[in-house]
Amino acid sequence: MNTPLAERLRPKQLDDYLSQQHLVGKDGMLYQQIKSGVIPSMILWGPPGIGKTTLANIIANESQRPFFKLSAINSGVKDIREVIEKAKKSGGLFTAKNPILFIDEIHRFSKSQQDSLLEAVEKGWVTLIGATTENPSFEVIAALLSRCQVYTLNAFNKEDLESLLKRAIKEDDVLSKLDIELKETEALLRLSGGDARKLLNIFELIVMSLDGKSISISNELVMKQVQSKAVRYDKTGEQHYDIISAFIKSIRGSDPNAAIYYLARMIEGGEDVKFIARRLIILASEDIGNANPTALVIANNTFQAVSVVGNPESRIILSQCTTYMASSPKSNASYEAINKAQHLVRETGDLSIPLSIRNAPTKLMKELGYGDDYKYAHNYANNFTMHEFMPEEISNTILYNPGNNAREEAMRKHLRTLWKDKYGY
Repeated sequence: MNTPLAERLRPKQLDDYLSQQHLVGKDGMLYQQIKSGVIPSMILWGPPGIGKTTLANIIANESQRPFFKLSAINSGVKDIREVIEKAKKSGGLFTAKNPILFIDEIHRFSKSQQDSLLEAVEKGWVTLIGATTENPSFEVIAALLSRCQVYTLNAFNKEDLESLLKRAIKEDDVLSKLDIELKETEALLRLSGGDARKLLNIFELIVMSLDGKSISISNELVMKQVQSKAVRYDKTGEQHYDIISAFIKSIRGSDPNAAIYYLARMIEGGEDVKFIARRLIILASEDIGNANPTALVIANNTFQAVSVVGNPESRIILSQCTTYMASSPKSNASYEAINKAQHLVRETGDLSIPLSIRNAPTKLMKELGYGDDYKYAHNYANNFTMHEFMPEEISNTILYNPGNNAREEAMRKHLRTLWKDKYGY
């Protein structure tokens, strides 16, 4: 049988759908919409292998609507228009039940591709269901996002994944003929990374690689079989979160060699280059900060560049940015400063702002003393004069403590010269 286990076990109706009870349970919003037959256009957002495609199919089945599917990886504007035309023609008797257009990995669509969907969604020619592993606020254009409900699908927990394995053993036409004991599941779950599709594929590969009808699944057996058979998993989802974590930590740890290795893992696995570039922007402020402010400029330019250039040349731009950041001095002082400041705000509430630095746009405010005694820094030597900017209750509180690197040591020296003993720099 050539059909993979994950496909053979794909649920066809809502009652068989595993997990996501916050959406499809009796009180869930999606459950209510499906049962009422009023299905809005929507974006399903969640990690790989948690049933976004399956849920789209179930919605179409339960609501008895024509179903059209596109993959953002290999579809262009021409393909989108052709499918929309087919969907319009298939509507016919389905005036109250317009066809469903499912787009997998919608975050990979360009702006022009997403724009081509707007009229069809707005006029109700199709009900759009988009699936994405990326935050739709960043990856879906505002005009399309405003026409869709966004539903977040949660990662499977251990109980969900074990239930899926037990269902496979009990219900699958092939595996149900074998005597399979789930003695241990930790290795299977760890290798799957929470991806149900990957879990079932690994499980099937291991079971089918063993001779005999009686099989006991243990952690040792799983690791042995995976290593001996050199099992490869679908590249687009392979260890997605583990690899990006290793990539970021390698740059933070100033190891350009490890960082480039993990970058290559992501590129070879088909990772979205904008996803990688966005993480580099965050890292530039969180882990490098004022030790090298140019890092943020380079990271932002990298994001813009890969958005324009695309594959395969984006790998070179990402490599340059990665090696630059890994080799750069590091500081998390700005990151620590905002953490401390937010904690202080939560603890102290809305403290009174000193009158001298309040805005005074009205006559009454001026009469109340708003802006009185404010000292305009540029009127003084070195563009500085002592002034109190903090609320009285937290005066002298240090939130930004420059890091131990050449650039921030120079900043510390400058602040110490200005503020003398006030902040203890």
